[in-house]
Amino acid sequence: MPLEIVVVDNGSTDGSAEMVLDAFPYCRLIRNTLNRGFCGANNQGIAAATTTRIALLNNDAVASPHWVAALLEAINGDAHNGMAASKIVQYESPGTIDKAGHILFLDGQNRGRGTGEVDRGQYDGPLELGWPDGCAAMYRKAMFDDVGGFDEDLFAYADDAELGLRARIAGWKCAYAPKALVRHRRGATLGQGNPQRVFLIERNRILLAAKLFPWSVLLLNPVYFLQRLWAARRGSGDMAAFPGWRGKLRVGWAMFRGNLAAFWMLPRFLAKRREIDRFARIRGRGLADLLRREAPSAAAMYLR
Repeated sequence: MPLEIVVVDNGSTDGSAEMVLDAFPYCRLIRNTLNRGFCGANNQGIAAATTTRIALLNNDAVASPHWVAALLEAINGDAHNGMAASKIVQYESPGTIDKAGHILFLDGQNRGRGTGEVDRGQYDGPLELGWPDGCAAMYRKAMFDDVGGFDEDLFAYADDAELGLRARIAGWKCAYAPKALVRHRRGATLGQGNPQRVFLIERNRILLAAKLFPWSVLLLNPVYFLQRLWAARRGSGDMAAFPGWRGKLRVGWAMFRGNLAAFWMLPRFLAKRREIDRFARIRGRGLADLLRREAPSAAAMYLR
């Protein structure tokens, strides 16, 4: 299968770009002098691609040999499929699910479907998915032309969820390719225990909701947020990366900063709601019903 390969080097200083030039001269290399984040770098690669189907693969993900073919078969199964999700397992523990598509909480927080579960084949059959994890996914170029690319104001985290929900609002569907197997180093970009990761996740879940959620769900965001905090009191899940009272203070401060940063960015993201109306096919009560139907319980985030 002929492939067009575009590599975006996001301001690395470890010789990665030189390695690509020397070892993979058939790849097209885009070199950034600064880190433009997940969103900016992927948008560069998408703009440079000349194909009608575009697969994204992060530098912390390792794809199986037939990954592209499996995604291509899945996305081509329906003309309304704008996205195709991989079956992603943990790099260090391939028998453990990292993500089989994404699910979204009602406060805007997202997580992988099946995260932390032992892989017993429960995600090897057909699944109805919201959207794929952007670390290893395929998108239809026509979908980008319709709804736009990743929102670069988010920089990183929640970006694939925002794009995926935006595409669902426009009427696009997501296919699932369980044979498109990928091993992923979870949290490798900043590290699981990095407060900056918590800051971006917390900020961006608010901005996602402000941009895309119907008012009936958005106005209850503080309630859903408090439910999630209450579920987190046990310190399991991602909270386990911040042990002890000092760790909880660090994560609490990062969440506070995330909320404060989101507050200052809210006018910009509320204004973006008008852009969504240009292509929206699902809004208002229909979107609220979809979100409530697909959302897990707040406690589910902290169960591993």
